[in-house]
Amino acid sequence: MKKIGFIPLRKGSKGIPNKNKRKMVGRPLFTWVLGEAIFSNLDEVVVYTDDESIIEFINKEYHWTNKVKALLRSKESASDTASTEFAMLEFCDTINYDFDVFCLLQATSPFTKKEDINICLDKLNEGYDSALTVVNTHRFLWDKEGGAINYNTQARPRRQDFEGLLIENGAVYTSTKESLISTKNRLGNNVAVVQMTEESLYEIDSESDWIVVEQSLIERQKREKKSKKITHVVLDVDGVFTDGTITYTKEGEHTKSFDMRDGMGLEILRQFDVEVMVMTSENSELVSKRMEKLKIEHVFLGVKDKYTLLKQVIQNKKINLSNVAYIGDDVNDLTNICSVGWSLTPNNATDVVKLNADIVLSKNSGSGAIREACEFIMNYNKRF
Repeated sequence: MKKIGFIPLRKGSKGIPNKNKRKMVGRPLFTWVLGEAIFSNLDEVVVYTDDESIIEFINKEYHWTNKVKALLRSKESASDTASTEFAMLEFCDTINYDFDVFCLLQATSPFTKKEDINICLDKLNEGYDSALTVVNTHRFLWDKEGGAINYNTQARPRRQDFEGLLIENGAVYTSTKESLISTKNRLGNNVAVVQMTEESLYEIDSESDWIVVEQSLIERQKREKKSKKITHVVLDVDGVFTDGTITYTKEGEHTKSFDMRDGMGLEILRQFDVEVMVMTSENSELVSKRMEKLKIEHVFLGVKDKYTLLKQVIQNKKINLSNVAYIGDDVNDLTNICSVGWSLTPNNATDVVKLNADIVLSKNSGSGAIREACEFIMNYNKRF
């Protein structure tokens, strides 16, 4: 049974410019749901967009999986007046409905997790022809004529005794091929509902919405953190190994400065069976040469979605985020900072990272911060 995921993206956004590409906790907004889709039970995930820069991003970023494809959608399906169903059916026609199950995922629902996707997929094995995600709200609803919709005003229930009302949150929709062909709609005639967390009801239509959602995501990642023995340490480069400055000549990048004491700290750390990995958004030959000198085997260059790649790495190594220490300094490290067992940051890191890291080191980047982090990890691991 072939299960295909579908994420429609439009270039234009009136409320928040470039909303889909804008960094939410340091990652492009659409990568939150895309990352979860990759690790779900979907067989293939298609990002359908009129933005060629997103297609280029996906082709470069997710080369480590054959599960993700990016396709250019027509101008008609990306217009302000085109419905999501129009884009869905246009895409389905181009592949001659070559799937058994269709899963619509909305990029503006960053709280979606792989478990939500999988439950919606499983519902189609229980006799339903479609499923959608909802939130149980305990708000009291009224119509514009002043009538209560979901409770009796003369017997106002306590919250703990109130069943509430299920509200569509627009995150995940699954449908069988037969239902989609028959109804030409994301939902069929026998619909299952799957509850998600209350925070997933937030809609991102304004700058104030963005702030609320971003902070809620940060707090969710932190709530899920657990700390175990550190078996792997992952480091950013610029602003961690270096002081963040780069010397350029007319030929391009020229020099970066590295602290030799940091290299010795990592060498000692490896002697205690802690594996060292490097993950940077830059694609630098200088970095490659330095890491080769330090005998660091796992070096990931040019990474923009660090969180999804980190999840892939730990899955391959059969470890958990709880076993990982992460050292970063800027916003593109933020999701990893909020998610791993222990996060550390140099004293001269950006304010948002210092605010959310577990430990703010006393040393600056390029001036012994990594050596200090290594000593913390070795002392911490003694308890195990």
